Amino acid sequence: MLLLKLGVRFLAKVTNVLLVGVGGQGTLLAARILSGVLQQGGYDVKMSEVHGMSQRGGSVVTFVRYGDRIYSPLVEKGTADLILSFEKMEALRWLPYLKPGGTVVVNDFALLPAPVLMGKAEYPYNALEILKEQAETLIVLDAAKVAMEEAGNIRTQNVALLGALASHMDIDTEIWQQVIRESVPPKTVEANLKAFAAGGQQH
Repeated sequence: MLLLKLGVRFLAKVTNVLLVGVGGQGTLLAARILSGVLQQGGYDVKMSEVHGMSQRGGSVVTFVRYGDRIYSPLVEKGTADLILSFEKMEALRWLPYLKPGGTVVVNDFALLPAPVLMGKAEYPYNALEILKEQAETLIVLDAAKVAMEEAGNIRTQNVALLGALASHMDIDTEIWQQVIRESVPPKTVEANLKAFAAGGQQH
């Protein structure tokens, strides 16, 4: 009873989210927007950048954990509720972190890494087929197309992907819109809001 009076949720559920991609895709901004939205939504939030965001073209991942009380920002394999991937091969790379019944939102985009370009490795062009087999819920978004056709700005791809992610999270749209307005350059606010809305309509 005391816990209820103090406004503490009775069930201390923790939700784990991975944002994965390559350097230069705007994953860090997306992670910051997501963390800001969750904080505005009343959750305790921990975020950890695990791989070098500054290495353009290199593999990057950000862990975001939220709930009533979060003590560690790190997500263990097999425990991610949501994976948001900005590139198809990165979705496969981090798929072992998805828990049974989890959701993957993936950008239908391939960025060939150096080993592939040098002929020393092959790109998994069947990545979406593999993801369909292993992820219970898979949302595929052509973020570049959405960004250009709906927002008129190719640089809003990351926010379009957040829109698709938001459709699987119980956070008011108004909070997302507020944090986006506060997080992007003023001249791009309207484009980013359009991209967010359009991304949320892709299923």
